Amino acid sequence: MSKKYFIPKDDFREIEIAPGVRIKTVAGERIMFSFLEFQPHASIPPHSHPHEQMGFVLEGQFELNIGGERKLVKKGDVYLIPSNVEHSGFAGEEGATTLDVFSPPREDYL
Repeated sequence: MSKKYFIPKDDFREIEIAPGVRIKTVAGERIMFSFLEFQPHASIPPHSHPHEQMGFVLEGQFELNIGGERKLVKKGDVYLIPSNVEHSGFAGEEGATTLDVFSPPREDYL
């Protein structure tokens, strides 16, 4: 079986997961990258999933609610969302771009 060590951007899958929120995903066997782009004032409704999620804010800022704890996360901030913990997000005026890492990969994003 041939392995793919270098993955061109054209191989990323792009999905709109909520109005004004688009992701581009790429996955290995046990890990997934998700580049998330919030348009200004876009939001992700409360949800949970069995996958562990860790994120890094690349640009902008947004309000993140994890397990009932709210925080404004900004460029350079890192967050961790444990398995099955409800979370949601809301972008302000400038929107935001993040890199989220999921383990294992989310089947619904492949």
